[in-house]
Order: sequence, then structure tokens, then C-alpha cells
Amino acid sequence: MAGVALRSCAAWRLGQITRMVGSSIVHRVQVHTTSSPLMGATVEQFEQAKNKLSTLKNDPGNEVKLKIYALFKQSTQGPCNTPKPGMLDFVNKVKWDAWKSLGSLSQEDARQQYCDLIGSLVQAEGGSSTPVAAQPAGSSTAYNTLLVTTEDDITTIKLNRPAKKNAITTEMYNEIIAALEQAAKDDCVLTVFTGAGDFYCSGNDLTNFTKIPEGGVELMAKQGGELLRKYVKAYIDFPKPLVAVVNGPAVGVSVTVLGLFDLVYATERATFHTPFSQLGQSAEGCSSYTFPKLMGAAKASEMLLFNKKLTAVQACELGLVTEVFPDSTFQSEVWTRLKAYAKLPRNSLALSKQLIRSVEKDRLHAVNDAEVERLTERWTSDECFNAVMSFFQAKAKL
Repeated sequence: MAGVALRSCAAWRLGQITRMVGSSIVHRVQVHTTSSPLMGATVEQFEQAKNKLSTLKNDPGNEVKLKIYALFKQSTQGPCNTPKPGMLDFVNKVKWDAWKSLGSLSQEDARQQYCDLIGSLVQAEGGSSTPVAAQPAGSSTAYNTLLVTTEDDITTIKLNRPAKKNAITTEMYNEIIAALEQAAKDDCVLTVFTGAGDFYCSGNDLTNFTKIPEGGVELMAKQGGELLRKYVKAYIDFPKPLVAVVNGPAVGVSVTVLGLFDLVYATERATFHTPFSQLGQSAEGCSSYTFPKLMGAAKASEMLLFNKKLTAVQACELGLVTEVFPDSTFQSEVWTRLKAYAKLPRNSLALSKQLIRSVEKDRLHAVNDAEVERLTERWTSDECFNAVMSFFQAKAKL
């Protein structure tokens, strides 16, 4: 009974917090949005994000509202510089902790994340997130799980499920394929992948494995295999320079396809994890070929067989990442560099990339086919089923 009472008290306190969070954002944001254009999100977009927040119909939950509060404080005042509230000041202590957790995140990056988060909440309710889209702020094509924008001769494909750590659903797979096909035909010089919020991508949304069609597990595995084959093929065949801007932790297929990118820039807080054997599965994204080639067989085996998680610095030392940047300056440094690259002659870059890729293109397609065949077999095995169920059971206990 004491535990129930404590949980009830905590819930009441969080209710107070979220009401205060909402009011503080709405009343204070107007005061701080008259400065010069922001890096990434413009003043207009930041103002639009504030306006969109007040129109949300659904309660996004305490955790998200505290995140919104923290990002707003970081955006307008910088890193937390106020004294820590006393232990009994529950409301202000939780708010202070949320703000403090952002560390040295720059005001520019905080504004970026604020716009991303509000945009994803609006889109989840069926509204248009285009006006809230941030880095970069150009023309946009509507997708349900992505923010796709073009500006300064750069097409940016941003995974946009921050509340789910950008886990990839079946819908997102199809939208990424469509976005890559569209980007291959546009006039931009570079195409950039990144993630909204704190994560780059947490890999497959494992609820994909719980949606069994009428044809049973075999049909699900066959359909999943064909989708994966088409997905990886889109990276192999992409004709222009492809850049990953890894803004946070990356897991699973979001890591394995990095071997098919031309540049991979990462923040220092990014990690790279491919826990396939934990889930009774096997490698994909051509990583069974690209990883040994990049880092050597032994180091690739540590990742692909034994689930070793790499830091950004380790991934850079092994050749998976091109360069690592301080988190506080990550967005500004990377985008300044990419905008400079985008001024290079478009056809020269594309044709040179195609020459480099042509040497191994047939090999990559063959590897993709072999990996998909093995994974389709794995998905129908008892070993894989039991491993995935164990994962869900362990997650439910947390």
C-alpha cells in the first residue's frame, strides 16, 4: 500500500509539473524569439513550433513534456546555470533535472531539437509538420515517418519518430525507399540522412515481428525479406554522394547500411550497436562484406557475431565513421562543411561516385541477396522467435 501511495503522489506531482511546463513555454517563448536567424531552425520556425504546441489535442505524456520544457530552457537561456532545488521541492527538482540532463548542448542545437520534437507530435496527430521542419529549412515533401527537405543543393532525409527513438517500421522502410528514389532524380548535389531528437535510429521496430499476416510466419518472413532486399538495394544503387549525420545512438540496420554511405559524420555521444545474435538473427545491409573490408575480420566479428557496441571514436578508428565532432558544435560544424561540399560540381561528384561504386556493385547485390535469404530463414526459426520473445519479456519487466 505504501508503494501505491508513493506512486500516486509521484503521479500527482508530475501532473503539476506538466501543467507548469505547458504554461511556462507558452508565456515565455514570445520574449526570446526576436533574435537573428538561428542555425538550423529559423526564428519563424521556432515561433511556429510554439504556436503548434498550443494546438495539440492529445497529451504527449509527462516525459515528453519535460523534454519540451528542457529544450525550451536550453534554447533560450543555454545550459542550466541555476542552483539545484532542494530535495523536497519535487516540482522544480524534476524540471531542473530535465534541463540539466541536456548538458552543454548548444542553444542552436536545442532549438533544432525543439522544432523536431514539436513537428513529430503535430504529425502524429495528423497535422502538417512542414512549417516546423528545421535543419535545413527548405522545400518539403510530405511523409508520415520522415521529414524530407531540400535547401542549398542538399536533400535531407530525417527519420522522424523521436518518441520511438526513430525505430524503423514497415511504413518507414517504404518511405525511405521512396525518398531515396526521389532524391536520386532531383537536382541536389548531396543527400543526407539524420535523425530527429536524441537518437539517430534504434534499428527495427520489433513490433514488426508481432504483425503476423493471414499467411502465417512464412509469409511475413518472405514479405519482410523482399522489403529488406529492396531497401538495401536503394542504397547500393544510389547515384549521388550519400552522407550520414549520426546525431545519436545507432542500432541494427541503421548501422549496417553505413558501409554503403560515402561519408559518415558522428557526434561524440553516438554509439554503434548490431545485436543480431541476441535476437537470433544475422547480419544485413551488406555488412557481412563491408564491415570485414573496413575494419578487418576479427573486429567485424566482434560487432556482427558478439554484439560489441562501439563508441563514436572506436567506430572512427575502425573506418566505419569518417569523423567525430564535439556534441556541442556537431550540427553547426557538420552543416557548414556539407554546405561547402554542395557547391562542388554536381555531375563531377555523381560520376566519380558511380565509378567508385561500379567496381563492387555486382558483389554488393549478391551479398544483399545472400543476407536476405539467410535472414528469411532465421525469421521462421524457433531460435529467433524465442530470442525476440525473451527481448519483449525483459523489456516488460523494466
